[in-house]
Amino acid sequence: MESSQATTEPVPSPNPATKRSLLSSLMEATAGATAAPTALHVSHSFKEDCYLLSSLKLAELKALQELQQLLAVSPKPISIWGVPLAPSSAAAAGDERAVVVLLKFLRARDFDAGQAHAMLLRCVEWRREFGADEVAEEELVGFKELEGVVAYMHGWDRWGHPVCYNAYGVFKDKDVYDRVLGDADKLHHFLRWRVQVMERGVRLLQLRPGGINSIIQVTDLKDMPKRELRAASQHILSLFQDNYPEMVARKVFINVPWYFTLLYAMISPFLTERTKSKFVIARESNVAETLYKCCRFIRPEFVPVQYGGLSRPGDLQNGPPKPATEFTIKGGERVNLEIDGIEGGASITWDIAVGGWDVDYGAEYVPSDGGSYTIIVEKTRRVPATADEPIHNVYTAREVGKMVLSIDNTNSRRRKVAAYRYFVRKPCT
Repeated sequence: MESSQATTEPVPSPNPATKRSLLSSLMEATAGATAAPTALHVSHSFKEDCYLLSSLKLAELKALQELQQLLAVSPKPISIWGVPLAPSSAAAAGDERAVVVLLKFLRARDFDAGQAHAMLLRCVEWRREFGADEVAEEELVGFKELEGVVAYMHGWDRWGHPVCYNAYGVFKDKDVYDRVLGDADKLHHFLRWRVQVMERGVRLLQLRPGGINSIIQVTDLKDMPKRELRAASQHILSLFQDNYPEMVARKVFINVPWYFTLLYAMISPFLTERTKSKFVIARESNVAETLYKCCRFIRPEFVPVQYGGLSRPGDLQNGPPKPATEFTIKGGERVNLEIDGIEGGASITWDIAVGGWDVDYGAEYVPSDGGSYTIIVEKTRRVPATADEPIHNVYTAREVGKMVLSIDNTNSRRRKVAAYRYFVRKPCT
């Protein structure tokens, strides 16, 4: 049995704050206010950090050399994430990964070599005490229900950065909260699991000049219980700021409630322009548009289904996913996607996702023989905004013809982003 594309591609018819204490106090101050509209914030000044020596300023090169000299006199070998950092050691000589790691610590301390050195030594000590080098391989008991829900690595963005999703809405359930975070021991165990997720993400990085050296963080704020998670949030923030410097290329906040927009406006003056350039803040209606259309971050086949994408749990374990095609549906527009050249006996599989939904959808098969009747494959139905799964269907054609997928947005004035993919499996010969 042979798998292939249809002969023609279907086309739409023309028809983090500087000070944690400030962040905590602002969250507390806004906890009792009333709802207000939110807005989409996207910084267009973003420029990813470069780790090529030729791109550094003279002062930055000097700071790097000073840090290397400070490490050279260390009586013990120093390494982080498997990268030896002492320039005098045989292992570190010529290892370009060391430059990347050292520049991360230097940037976290504004290229102050002394402060970066102290931060690096504290990180090494924490990793030794915490057992961070071993945690990625541990089987941590009690976190099965959190895997793929609370914090997880899933896919890559368009430039190859691994993407880490964070969603803490599950903790609004008091039983779940008590079971996972109910006391100091449970919190410590949870932090170990959260560090495990981060360590596995770091292992996906190249840590080489010109390579992929940071991840994308997507944080879902829907239903997040602010007060209950304050202690855990502060611990996570402190651990990552102190021990994983400059590991995040972009910080994308989705399903943003009104108070977060207010919070961001209040703390924005305290943030550097470089920090603010990494933030993307999107209200609930903009999730799919933000993740794979508006800012062109992540392709639809890598976006989880709950965020308007086509990727279901476990999909990426079977190799690279089939690429999807993106398109836009204008307000008041109806789009027909046509899959032509289908042979009799062929099987057609398709997936469709529309950001924000609230559209009418239907599918029909149109035989090439003018004497045959059009077959209704899926009756036209309304897909609500609350739909949390993409449309997925399979149809086996009895005769030569084409599949027509209809998406009707005529009852809305709002432009919507959408994505689809399909493949046709030829009949057995």
